Amino acid sequence: MRTVQIGVEGMTCASCVARVERNLSKVQGVEEVGVNLATEKASIEYDPEQTNLEALLSSVHKSG
Repeated sequence: MRTVQIGVEGMTCASCVARVERNLSKVQGVEEVGVNLATEKASIEYDPEQTNLEALLSSVHKSG
């Protein structure tokens, strides 16, 4: 397992946080996700053999 933190700008409410968490959780290989509205960061624990940083970033972008 590997853990990475990604900056997530533009979140304004708990719904935004939930949307980002939900989309990241759908990525194959992601084990745990935590998104913090105040720090604008997502902490993601994932299996590097099943996914990669590019897929995680793409999921965040798709969240809006």
